[in-house]
Amino acid sequence: MEKGSGAAAGGSARPPPMPMPQLDEFPFEGKKPVKNPFVPIGALVTAGVLTAGLVSFRYGNSRLGQKLMRARVVAQGVTVALMVGSAYYYGDQIKLFKKGSSP
Repeated sequence: MEKGSGAAAGGSARPPPMPMPQLDEFPFEGKKPVKNPFVPIGALVTAGVLTAGLVSFRYGNSRLGQKLMRARVVAQGVTVALMVGSAYYYGDQIKLFKKGSSP
């Protein structure tokens, strides 16, 4: 009996591995990655405020913990707004670039 006929013997046959995409087949060819430094900064601020709030809850300071949790929500909202705003702003620039207009 062959090793390759595992499906016929009741075993589970594995699909062949997917080939790695070549650089010339990359779907985002010609697009430069857009970096907005405020998004990672906002994420770090959110994580820092969350950590401080959890620590204050751990030590029994629930009033400060509540204030920090509210600040975390604000920081998280600002971060999401920055992500959406930068995607909208840079998305329009990519569309203009594709049309041949200068941004």
